[in-house]
Amino acid sequence: MLSPPGSLEVWVPERLTFSLWDYGVFGLMLLISTGIGLFHGLAKGGQKTSEDFFTGGRRMSALPVGLSLSASFMSAVQVLGVPAEAYRYGAKFLWMCMGQLLNTLLTAQLFLPVFYRLGLTSTYEYLERRFSRSVRLCGTLQYVVATMLYTGIVIYAPALILNQVTGLDIWASLLSTGVICTFYTTIGGMKAVIWTDVFQVVVMLSGFIAIIIRGVLLVGGPATVLSIATNGSRVNFGDFNPDPRSRYTVWTFLLGGTLVWLSMYGVNQAQVQRYVACRTEREARMALLVNQVGLFCIVSSAVACGLVMFALYKDCDPLLAGYISAPDQYMPYLVLDIFETSPGVPGLFLACAYSGTLSTASTSINAMAAVTVEDLVKPRLPAVSPRRLTLISKGLSLIYGTSCITVAALASLLGGGVLQGSFTVMGVISGPLLGAFILGMFVPMCSTADPAPLPQAVLGGLGAGFAISFWVAVGGTLYPPSAAAMGVLPTSGALCPLYNRTAGANRTVLLGPLPPRQEPPAPPRPAIVGDFYAISYLYYGALGTLTTVAVGVLLSSLPGPTKRTRRCPGVLWWDIVKQTSLVSPAGTKSAGEEPPGKAEAPQAPPARPDGEVGPPQGPPECGTATDLLLQETHV
Repeated sequence: MLSPPGSLEVWVPERLTFSLWDYGVFGLMLLISTGIGLFHGLAKGGQKTSEDFFTGGRRMSALPVGLSLSASFMSAVQVLGVPAEAYRYGAKFLWMCMGQLLNTLLTAQLFLPVFYRLGLTSTYEYLERRFSRSVRLCGTLQYVVATMLYTGIVIYAPALILNQVTGLDIWASLLSTGVICTFYTTIGGMKAVIWTDVFQVVVMLSGFIAIIIRGVLLVGGPATVLSIATNGSRVNFGDFNPDPRSRYTVWTFLLGGTLVWLSMYGVNQAQVQRYVACRTEREARMALLVNQVGLFCIVSSAVACGLVMFALYKDCDPLLAGYISAPDQYMPYLVLDIFETSPGVPGLFLACAYSGTLSTASTSINAMAAVTVEDLVKPRLPAVSPRRLTLISKGLSLIYGTSCITVAALASLLGGGVLQGSFTVMGVISGPLLGAFILGMFVPMCSTADPAPLPQAVLGGLGAGFAISFWVAVGGTLYPPSAAAMGVLPTSGALCPLYNRTAGANRTVLLGPLPPRQEPPAPPRPAIVGDFYAISYLYYGALGTLTTVAVGVLLSSLPGPTKRTRRCPGVLWWDIVKQTSLVSPAGTKSAGEEPPGKAEAPQAPPARPDGEVGPPQGPPECGTATDLLLQETHV
């Protein structure tokens, strides 16, 4: 029954949901990912050794590995979060690409040669060669705990966001993505992870491009979008504000961003495991360049989505109007709004978001299984057969996948704040670990196996770096900085739907300004360290890295009657780079192009300096560079 002519009703937004077509597109993406895993798990007899399972037999080419690197840390958190950050802070987020470029150059020149030429499957094996077994186990434990927490949050966060906006069932999305990801990672190993990542990068870019094209057409063309973004202060590349409390500036991305990405790409097991899977070192460098191109395409597409979103909502911000309750919900709301009459297209975005989740989760599961086998299983079961080791590897993948689903379920108890938690976990853990690798490769004076009961210098540095970054991260969570301090740009609610006016059979939506909102008072901040807690989250990892290096150098410089510092020239960066000819197998490849652990290399253990044949017992002692580069550690 219609209301009387001329009556006014308060306008209530309709709850937007996905259609059956959308779920069909999403299901097709999951089906293709599963098929890729089955193909690589069963083709050519499957994986015969743990080397095949974890590194693809070191026979991968640059293009798929590079795209896999791009997908690995572009999870649904970033797919949903980067456009929202560009909407709120402007196009200066593109400076993140400069930080990623610097990271790519530094990784290719500094870290890739070390891990590739030593033929390592676990990055933390280097910490034992350089320092001691306790340092290796410390690094392994930190990595596994952080990655499991991060992966669980990455699986849960998009499910929570999409549930809040669209009503998508949380447990259905958790179990479908978690179970399928665990399945194809367990069955197909590294090859399945890499090739599903390639497919998922294509899905992510397709989703972004569809949103950009539709949004630009609705606004009136690219020139109109750029004009509106410029008038709204969203085209702001020249922000050189040195204040570390400002969330995003040129310095934040070039200093903090570079070190954050370096901790994720230079020494992170999940990424190193990919580029050492390449056939040659040249291919590995090319993979890093392909990764850079992929990251640029993904980040720039996400930023473009943010600018299109601002152009569409310049007069009525969904957050101010109360249509959404958190900034991370901007993207799903935008998609369902502009594609309301296009069934199936919102499903492409759903597949886009969950492709990021699948790529991150599969990467993490495979990497955690790899470090567990290399650092914990092989040292205790040195005589286990390759076939049995492969079965153990697959079992560990299944266990870690189940554990990540469990963590995702437990994350539901957090209620909110899971997105910030994902960045905090990786920043707090990865930053100090990067500092430990810098100490090992570039600081010869840093102590190794001290006979004294005092902590080793590197362990002291790791502890101090973790404590500082954890303290600041917790403080920043308890006392978040104000929007003004972070540099949030203004939004408008001047022309929002307020009322439905009914006149006969006609219904008109009346637009007007939103009523003023009463902002909740900010919590009291500590007098001295309040500003310190307010620093940008991109500095958390950098703070941990620099603290670890500084404390490690300081402890190594302290005199002591029982302190003994051993310098192993074969595990320092410049010695490894000089000895390229020593790690190249006899054959057709040029110096430095083949890892010593390649499957085609001779399987006999290398000769030890004492003339015996067999794996070295315990951590390698300091010797010649030749001895250290040619031996393979199985402790």
